[in-house]
Amino acid sequence: MYLWPPGSSAGRTDTVPAVPKGARNRLTPLYWIAGVTAALLLVFPYGFPNYDTIYALLWGREMAHGESPDFGAALPPTPHPLTEVWGLLASPFGDGVITLTMIGAYVSLGLIAFFVYRLGEIWFDRWIGAVAAAIVLTRAPFLSNGLRAYIDLPYIALCLGALLVEAKRPRAGWPVLALLALAGLLRPEAWLFAVVYWLYLACTADRSDPSNAKRELAPLAALALAAPIFWALFDWITTGSLTYSWTGTKETVEALERQTGPVDLVLYGPRRLGEVLQWPGMVGALGGVALGLAFLRRRSLLGVAAATLALVAFALLACGGLAILPRYTMLAATILAIFVGVALLGWRLLEPGHPWRRRWQVFAALVAAMFVIWLPNQWDLDSRVDTDLTNQARIENDLSDLVDEGAFEPPCGKIAVPNHRAVPRLAFGLDVKPTRIVSASEEDVPARGYFVAPASPFVIHNFILDPNDPTNPSFPPPKGFERVASNESWVVYRRCP
Repeated sequence: MYLWPPGSSAGRTDTVPAVPKGARNRLTPLYWIAGVTAALLLVFPYGFPNYDTIYALLWGREMAHGESPDFGAALPPTPHPLTEVWGLLASPFGDGVITLTMIGAYVSLGLIAFFVYRLGEIWFDRWIGAVAAAIVLTRAPFLSNGLRAYIDLPYIALCLGALLVEAKRPRAGWPVLALLALAGLLRPEAWLFAVVYWLYLACTADRSDPSNAKRELAPLAALALAAPIFWALFDWITTGSLTYSWTGTKETVEALERQTGPVDLVLYGPRRLGEVLQWPGMVGALGGVALGLAFLRRRSLLGVAAATLALVAFALLACGGLAILPRYTMLAATILAIFVGVALLGWRLLEPGHPWRRRWQVFAALVAAMFVIWLPNQWDLDSRVDTDLTNQARIENDLSDLVDEGAFEPPCGKIAVPNHRAVPRLAFGLDVKPTRIVSASEEDVPARGYFVAPASPFVIHNFILDPNDPTNPSFPPPKGFERVASNESWVVYRRCP
């Protein structure tokens, strides 16, 4: 069976296919995003903003009030300028900013699925794109981090959007750099992507008119450097240090004893990528890259280059002292998911008589069998995401309910909470600075004020910020504090003169 009509230019094995004219009508971005978002809401209806994102919304609101963000609480996350700007712009919506942020989180997952599909379709065909999108949407780290509104998901969407623009129109220039500049205000890896892309534009520029090439490249260079410059200025304005985000993040990595550095990169880096793709995906991605470069090179080059660059950026930051976490490999994983699709279905792009077509089919059957064997484990991983989201959302909502019910009225001194995770949620709900909330497991409980204790071992088990977070939330309330409010998750004690 021929994949393309005889004589069609698209029938050449190693030619990137032209996009069919009716493709956009059959499957528009709006349908993708709406469909994926609706499915996610139906299956996982209990998403909530994570620790880092709540802090960003809190800091953005402080900026809207004309105040500098309060970075003084214990274990503050790294500020990411774009999220703080979002918090500032959305601050007029009050507590509704959380709902808007969660809508953005679900939509980001929908965008990622669509961009992966479109990249797979443009480079190979729509079935490979569809398989890749399905793989991404069923990996537990994408669901877990996405439905907790981690900034990594909009960052990945922006990077994939830039890659899609370049795939559709090579040397697109400023649209790619503009998207990477926005991504660079969420994650520093995009700085490297922007510089490398500018160097590519410079090396492939038209040499027939050098002066014109320089005029075109100069503003693009400014755009490529915009994100790191803006980030440094943001740090300087808010903290007085141009490198606060970098040094502060390294201090947090040390405090939480996370893996970092070149040795840990070798030991744990591949494992972190494997936690995202799982072993069938790793085998499929490796085989898909090898087969794609061997037999579909022109189709594969941009994707392989992008995945390689994403992994190089991850490695550089790890060697520089930042944490080696699975979510930092998710950009590379989205691109490699396309090559998993190549491993499974790429043989269809070879001519029927090609000597490697049968061998590729055998490898595809092997990878498919791996996915089938792994299916119960994947079901367990995704079910655990649903369970964790449900349990943690319930605890977070119970904490917010205490705020709404006036459990912390009248204001009286500081509020002691079991661990760091409760700090931004209470500070946001009470509209106070995060330094008004102290982590009782690390700091002395104030002589007066409020003390928040977990109501059950269930809360203790499910309300941990990080496995290495120095916390012991099971201690009793201090003497002299009286119980004033409670619900299924929390008990509030107060001591006011």
